[in-house]
Amino acid sequence: MAEESQFQLVTFQLGEELYGVDIMVVKEIVRVQEIRPIPNAPTYVEGIFNLRSEIIPIINLHKRFHLKKPAELEDDEYSGGFVILDIEGNKIGVIIDRIARVVAVKPDDIQPPPQMISGIGAEYINGVIRQDNGYLIVLDVKRLFSPKELQNLSNL
Repeated sequence: MAEESQFQLVTFQLGEELYGVDIMVVKEIVRVQEIRPIPNAPTYVEGIFNLRSEIIPIINLHKRFHLKKPAELEDDEYSGGFVILDIEGNKIGVIIDRIARVVAVKPDDIQPPPQMISGIGAEYINGVIRQDNGYLIVLDVKRLFSPKELQNLSNL
């Protein structure tokens, strides 16, 4: 019975923090690709890229939330890339610094975010999961973009 309430998070590093998103909104993880810039796009939109004949806007959350790049990022096979999310029917690519892993969590593991969390604002966070080496911040992807922003992104 307890197993049923578990769900999975895809975790990735963004800046100095570890973030997780529900695996159900992740369509795929893509290695760094060439991004075509878009004139007059919002500053946090890096551009678009073609994924199997589908045009996907690429979002830079570092710019959107004024995050610093991690101080040291080894050039390993897991560094860089995009996580393709499905947000209310819109496919959006988010630039990540490093993919981590998929973790199983229980809803009880998620706690309200502490007041002094760095980076992304609390309004975009479902909560945090305490780990040995700090926190895993659980993002609420539905709140990352307003309906108007989603509309603008789908029109790119």
